[in-house]
Amino acid sequence: MGFRLSMGLGKAAVLCVASASLGAAPVVAQRTAPDWKQYSHQVFKQLIETNTADSVGSTTDAANKMRQRFLDAGFDPQDVVVLEAAPKRGNLIVRYRAEAASAQKPVLFLCHLDVVEAKRSDWSVDPFTFTERDGYYYGRGTQDIKEGDAALVTDFIRLKREGFKPKRDMILALTSDEEGGPNNGVDWLLKNHRDLIDAAYAINPDAGSVNVDHGKVVSVGIQTAEKLYGDFVLKATDRGGHSSLPRSDNAIYELAAALEKIQRYRFPFELNPATRSYLQTLATTEQGQEAADLRAVTGANPSQADIDRLSQNPELNSLVRTTCVATELSGGHAPNALPQTATANINCRILPGHSLREVEDQLVKIIADPQITVTFDNGGLTGNDLDAKSPQAREVDPAVMTAVKRIAAEMWPGAPVVATMDAGASDGKYTNAAGISTYGVSPFPIDVNDVRAHGRDERIPITSFDQGVTFYYEMIPMLAGAK
Repeated sequence: MGFRLSMGLGKAAVLCVASASLGAAPVVAQRTAPDWKQYSHQVFKQLIETNTADSVGSTTDAANKMRQRFLDAGFDPQDVVVLEAAPKRGNLIVRYRAEAASAQKPVLFLCHLDVVEAKRSDWSVDPFTFTERDGYYYGRGTQDIKEGDAALVTDFIRLKREGFKPKRDMILALTSDEEGGPNNGVDWLLKNHRDLIDAAYAINPDAGSVNVDHGKVVSVGIQTAEKLYGDFVLKATDRGGHSSLPRSDNAIYELAAALEKIQRYRFPFELNPATRSYLQTLATTEQGQEAADLRAVTGANPSQADIDRLSQNPELNSLVRTTCVATELSGGHAPNALPQTATANINCRILPGHSLREVEDQLVKIIADPQITVTFDNGGLTGNDLDAKSPQAREVDPAVMTAVKRIAAEMWPGAPVVATMDAGASDGKYTNAAGISTYGVSPFPIDVNDVRAHGRDERIPITSFDQGVTFYYEMIPMLAGAK
């Protein structure tokens, strides 16, 4: 998932737009019929209750269930295909064909079906049972990112049944292994079936944000840049021995010392056009010292004190520097023996313009211990270029910016639409690298203090889900008719 600095929505906005403001589209009051609201909830439930975690789940199962829904809605079977990158790693590709042949390339809507692991013992509810409680939907994937899958499935089907005829092809790709595993669906499709998903640009619900402060939407972010993801394995080795003869330099102690050095180190402060514009916008919504710090760090000569105060906020810190954190740890071979090996995984999120190689070299310098090796872990994926730098922020396609601004102005009046950089990575790294500019548009507001993606009791406000469905229902026809 591309971590979204998004916040929750207080009350559900009712979008009432005259047809003159959105071209030929009917008013939204006519678009929120109870049957379609119920339908979207049914799709969401079906997806949540289909386990798609890498260990025991199957994205093929989820893809086939969604394929049947498209066939039931009247889509040509040739335009609704499920292709497996590997057993149980299926990808659904749907083509909503234009009314007539068009010189315009399609628009791709990209969302992943897989979810991170979830243990029943960790949760207060079953993570793979769709649970409604206290105004929320609970379940693994409710924030990341099956709400996006459900919204796009619902809206493609609804538009088809209502007779909407796009002026260009629209493509929906629901894919595998974004959250890990060796069979990333987007990467595989680009290498083996590019013709099925080739597009002028792509829209990705797994990035971007609707930011809320104390119940008020203060900005709507379109993701135009993201950090580069990298895992590095630290390994300490020792000759071992009997635990009755302890030494201070055993492998676990050596590794612990290295981890402490990484914990203390801060990569340099750095802004790019996307993060600068976002922080400048955020400064207009804050007060007191935080507003002053935001103005200072986006100015010409920020002081170290300004940067240090801003960096105390984990969300803001993640936007202004590369970060590396220990996420997994193992060591030793017996309770009564000195450890012969100890390893740790260091997960890094690297600012645009920098490479995996740079970070690997920096980790070696930080640790400064020849007894510890640092090795990049490619996660089983091929084609990782350690020297390739992640791309800088790109300009938003005018059609995308126009659509987001028009809909956001009605749903969240007064909230500016700004370009943002996500602190995490998404499947956009593959499409952007392949020349398909990808924009993160996530119209599902999640409170900044309630970000539970990848965590226990993951949930989404029901109103937030419903707004996201409405948002994409407006957006798809606008992009499909763009000149």
